[in-house]
Amino acid sequence: MKEVNRILHGGDYNPNQWPEEEWQEDLSWFQKAHLNSVTLNVFSWAVLQPSEDEYDFSQLDRMIALYEHAGFDIVLATATAALPAWLVKRYPEVSRTDFEGRRQKFGKRHNACPNSLVYQHFARSLAGKLARRYGENPAVKLWHINNEYSGACFCENCEKAFRRWLRQRYKTPENLNAAWNTEFWSHKIYDWDEIVAPNRLSESQSKRDSAFEGMSVDYRRFNSDSLLNNFRMERDEIRRYDKTTPVTTNLMGTYKTLNYQRWGPEMDIVSWDNYPGDFDAPSMVALRHGVMRGLKAGKPFWIMEQNPTQQTYMGFTKKEPGKMRAWSYQALANGADALLYFQLKNSIGASEKYCGSVISHAGHKETRVFREVTQLGAELKKLGGQFLGAKVPAHVGIIYDWESYWALDYDRYRGTNKDLDYVETVHHHYAFFYQQHIPVDFISPQEDLTPYKLIVAPVLYMVGEALQKRLEAYVRQGGNLVVTYASGIVNESTNVIPGGYPGAFRELAGIIVEENDFLDTGMENRAQFAGKKVYPCEQTCDVIHLQGAQVIAQFADENYFYKGLPAVTVHEYGKGRVWYIGTRFRQSGLRTLLGDICGQSHIVPLVNRSTGLEITRRDTDKAAYFFLINHTAEPRPVPEEFVGCTNILTDMKIDKSLTLKKYDVLIIRQ
Repeated sequence: MKEVNRILHGGDYNPNQWPEEEWQEDLSWFQKAHLNSVTLNVFSWAVLQPSEDEYDFSQLDRMIALYEHAGFDIVLATATAALPAWLVKRYPEVSRTDFEGRRQKFGKRHNACPNSLVYQHFARSLAGKLARRYGENPAVKLWHINNEYSGACFCENCEKAFRRWLRQRYKTPENLNAAWNTEFWSHKIYDWDEIVAPNRLSESQSKRDSAFEGMSVDYRRFNSDSLLNNFRMERDEIRRYDKTTPVTTNLMGTYKTLNYQRWGPEMDIVSWDNYPGDFDAPSMVALRHGVMRGLKAGKPFWIMEQNPTQQTYMGFTKKEPGKMRAWSYQALANGADALLYFQLKNSIGASEKYCGSVISHAGHKETRVFREVTQLGAELKKLGGQFLGAKVPAHVGIIYDWESYWALDYDRYRGTNKDLDYVETVHHHYAFFYQQHIPVDFISPQEDLTPYKLIVAPVLYMVGEALQKRLEAYVRQGGNLVVTYASGIVNESTNVIPGGYPGAFRELAGIIVEENDFLDTGMENRAQFAGKKVYPCEQTCDVIHLQGAQVIAQFADENYFYKGLPAVTVHEYGKGRVWYIGTRFRQSGLRTLLGDICGQSHIVPLVNRSTGLEITRRDTDKAAYFFLINHTAEPRPVPEEFVGCTNILTDMKIDKSLTLKKYDVLIIRQ
């Protein structure tokens, strides 16, 4: 495989939007900003293929030659994320049918039906022609397939493909009926052709509502697999002509619609688009980096898109001075090996014309943003490739499960609590580890559990038999497991596991949950720990009865009928232990509880106290690199553990008086 020996710093550029005489001037700007990479051809299908039988690569030839001559590494896209008008006009079936059942006309992007054989033919053909023409070019370092795969289609092509997918999964209608519990509402299926797509015209009144959650979760699985098959199709066509250039597509963090844990193994490099909002805590951004890093068992990822200044799709999130640099180093600290922008030059029109860029509408280099990009570029050039490929060592694993995310999304308005959001709840528990400087891996339900001293499973709502057995074996052999409320409730078909909650974890946790008390927004309960510590709790309170477990905390508010019953338990199982958290603690209570669990699990933080800084570590075979970042407005002292070390960004030694101001960064090599 082709390799990159430096941190890539560049991003999306669309020379075809500009007069050709400006290309050289733009390149000179990028060179002055110490950029070393460019992403080309992301949305150029209509330029490359003006009609069904005509291809024109002359403009792309000149773009690639320009940047190859300048010594840039090129990320070359296949341009298949937006259909050309002629294709939709001649073959309307390539367009999607939306959730409401309406066939879409030409427009927007990410607009192709993934199961259209016509779309597949033309997308495959374009990818192959690009690979045959440019695959051997040494400057082309990465293939970027499509762009931000997203959405779903509910057309007849997809409905037929869904039936084939179901037949392969369930083999017989009897198995399918059992999985979907179709005896409810007389929905029994006798023939595969009786199955229709679960949209507004059939089983769902909204995208978060379903009469048969098993069917709707299966359609999410099918849709994710359909888009993944499109990625595989282009990748395999590229591989016919180019065996050595890595292949990726840009993912979107915790994007709900696609199960990225199935995508990671199919990609040579995981890449994703990092667009935090003003409302996102730094720990939430770190969580998304961690989830992406986990898609290939902890291997480094690339930031395919970030914005150097304002982001417009969420209502103008503008980065104040220093914030872009801090977020860039946060990505590197959490496993990134490349930092690429969307975009390198502001468009003058259409929906993203105000989305910030390296070259802005101001039309000159003396902008604050250009100076910041240039500073970062100079620092990255100095760092070179010394920590490329470095891993983030972790002894704690948090299970992140897209299918639990989907199932809970349907059930939280009927069976759990409307305020129970999957990603937010995972983040609520992860925030403790982030604040205490404890590295974490986000792992899939299929991941090897044995490397971890502690596994945390927040709201692991859907648990299949295979995962249940693996967790039991992990604990039996000495592992430590934390399970929360709303976990283990349903199986892989979203049917409730009988015998009492928490279903799959009942024996492991040594408890049975008789019922749940769901607290409305703003309501509060309290739980008392040994030592008389009392902490507020909210949202969900499980009415727990012991079946071998011991009480860690009990509900203490006399306004609730279950006062005195367990809120938190621990159960010895084989050589290991299982903690069950039956309510949502605020951070104060969670800090006490998880701190004690980490102590008993022999988890050692990078720094022995909370500092208000983000502190992360990446390891190579030769050295350990510590990243210290201050995301807060208050100056923060550097922990004494690092006094006397050298900041490799400045080559200056750290003394006791050093404090990190807002958005300051240190990188220490040990």
